[in-house]
Amino acid sequence: MFSEALVRGIGCNWLVCLAVWMALAARQTIGMIFAIFFPIMAFVAIGFEHCVANMYFIPAGIFLHSWSGIAVPSGVNPEVLNRGSFLVKNLIPVTIGNIIGGGVFVGTGYWGAYIRSAKI
Repeated sequence: MFSEALVRGIGCNWLVCLAVWMALAARQTIGMIFAIFFPIMAFVAIGFEHCVANMYFIPAGIFLHSWSGIAVPSGVNPEVLNRGSFLVKNLIPVTIGNIIGGGVFVGTGYWGAYIRSAKI
């Protein structure tokens, strides 16, 4: 479903971009480690999706299924496991969501906090 993949992409890149910004703001190495670890752990645990990770894992799964005949989970139609379906139903909405999550949510927040001229 397009909207579900879009929301998963927004949440993922929101957390990833926050992890990068918090790591850049840290003054010590342990602070950088914690700043990166917890947001990344959260997006993996919640089940959010990142387009770069999906570009490896989903084609690898499609390849393994078509090459070795590994059984698919129950409720999944094996005929829809192809590159076209991956592109339209996952990669495009997740990439759009990643752009919105990082560029709009994190970017707008930091623009408002640091770049926008302060009104007194």
